[in-house]
Amino acid sequence: MAQQVREVMTDQPLVVGPSRLVQQIATVMRDENIGAVLVVDNGRLRGLVTDQDLIMCILADGSNGTSRTVAEACSGELITVAPDDDVGRAVQLMRSKALRWLPVVDNGRPVGVIALGDLTAERDPDSP
Repeated sequence: MAQQVREVMTDQPLVVGPSRLVQQIATVMRDENIGAVLVVDNGRLRGLVTDQDLIMCILADGSNGTSRTVAEACSGELITVAPDDDVGRAVQLMRSKALRWLPVVDNGRPVGVIALGDLTAERDPDSP
């Protein structure tokens, strides 16, 4: 039987509201060693903010992030998978779309996230 997304995803990902300040989120990401957070509004997934988004969308514009919100930096066009999806589907999506993170959504609500590192560790337990 094929492995399901729920078996490799990080459950209980960091979830923030769209009005949170970029500087606050960047600090949490640094302190918790997290590369991406899910942006949720009224319980629904609105976007994903990665460490790269913070650099490219905020810092590259010359902003210091003290007054910018995660809504301004998040990736709004999301590709998601469900917890019961086959891991192979997640791998194919990540490869074809050059994604490092993939939100896991169940009935429109975020329940986890798959990082490229999760898949690497799953397929090669000796990888760093």
